[in-house]
Amino acid sequence: MKKIGIIGGGQLGKMMILDGRRMDYEFSIVDPTVKCPAHNIVNSHIVAGFEDIDAIKRMASRVDVVTYEFEHISVEALKEIEATGTPVYPSSKTLELIQNKFCQKEWMRKHDIPVPDFVSVHSIEDIKACAEKFSYPLVLKTCTGGYDGKGNYVIANQDEVEAGYRALGADKIELMVERCIDFTKEVSILACRSLNGDIAVYPIAENVHKNSILDETTVPAKISKETEAEGMQVAKDCLKAFDAYGMLCIELFVTKEGHVLVNELAPRPHNSGHYTIEGCYTSQYEQHIRAILGMPLGNPGLIRPTAMKNIIGDHSSSEAEVLGLEEAYKYPDVKIHIYGKEKVVDGRKMGHITATADTIEEALEQVRKAHAALSFR
Repeated sequence: MKKIGIIGGGQLGKMMILDGRRMDYEFSIVDPTVKCPAHNIVNSHIVAGFEDIDAIKRMASRVDVVTYEFEHISVEALKEIEATGTPVYPSSKTLELIQNKFCQKEWMRKHDIPVPDFVSVHSIEDIKACAEKFSYPLVLKTCTGGYDGKGNYVIANQDEVEAGYRALGADKIELMVERCIDFTKEVSILACRSLNGDIAVYPIAENVHKNSILDETTVPAKISKETEAEGMQVAKDCLKAFDAYGMLCIELFVTKEGHVLVNELAPRPHNSGHYTIEGCYTSQYEQHIRAILGMPLGNPGLIRPTAMKNIIGDHSSSEAEVLGLEEAYKYPDVKIHIYGKEKVVDGRKMGHITATADTIEEALEQVRKAHAALSFR
């Protein structure tokens, strides 16, 4: 029986485990939260921080392969695990290239993968100099640690430069500036490579964000055949350039001219791929497990048009009891996923809703109506 270790026991880890359990695999996790979403479905849970190298090595000693559900973890821990002979996928080398957004973009540019213009900055003067090159607005980013809009600051004009610089730590951590892209759509592609060499690329998903957090995903994206082909090629190029195994999410901007630019990569299953559970023949979570074990990959094709809507906490509460499930399930194509987080926090992803239908519009209508029926006490 294969034993798999996951660094992180949040919703992405939980969904990997649910699919892996169906194939009778065992799972161990490292996560600092005692009652994290994956806690009650694992064989072993080491309660420790994501930078705790000893705890991660201890978990790795119990399993055949290690993976992770998010990228803000210790690369050094992964290197030490690999040195003991336990494989890690995606590898420490892949994560090291992706974890720092400046290094990630440099690596893509080196491999002729299209990205927005960018530059490293260390001072207010550096940021102002970028405006001469890119013009306002500018996107100031921390090179590490950012997610869901955290670590980003859009600078509209020169008067906001100092505020942006201070808000992101005033060069206490590495900063970069990107040209602000006047895009028509934000899309994402899930690509996967197995250790046996199989590659599977999912349909391109169209994403809408609210307050910098993913709100809705619809598949297939409404883009031209030319844009679709360009995006698919970029996804395959990214797998190759980063020597990535397992799931890789490529987030893209679609320009007014119909071309794509890579915004960011995530070397793991991704929020914008939740739709694959009901919408595709093989979910991204099952695909990831199959890939890191060197198994043949499943069919990534779309069964029918699919919509996904995140359930985001809109207040903070000591309880995470969900209300309105009976009303939400009156919409027959709806599937509701509640992650099992102990507390509601404003802006925290608490669950998601998926629907498949004959058209995107029908699926979207159902998830929106179900979403309106749900709330947390």
